[in-house]
Amino acid sequence: MSVLSITFHCTKDNLEEWENYIDETLVLMTENLMDVEKYILSEVHSDFIEEGKNYNLLLIFDNDELREDFIKSELLNISERIEKKFGQEVMIFNTFLNPKKSRL
Repeated sequence: MSVLSITFHCTKDNLEEWENYIDETLVLMTENLMDVEKYILSEVHSDFIEEGKNYNLLLIFDNDELREDFIKSELLNISERIEKKFGQEVMIFNTFLNPKKSRL
């Protein structure tokens, strides 16, 4: 199992448009990802973020190779689309999670 956590930070001025984008576009893109075994799309609650809001997409792959392939192609595609539509108003942070032990 190989996991990728993608955090999207949206400025508070674009929250409504970003949430519509999540519902209408990002969910569909995620559903159509062939190499993703499972995923969780979440709104992130944090007491420390006041300038906008975070959302997280947790993707689970069968192995590291599928995750790497996703990063080189699909993630690049997704990032470019978001940057084209939102510019610097939505920032994307990737975190590679390498499970030591799992009970999923």
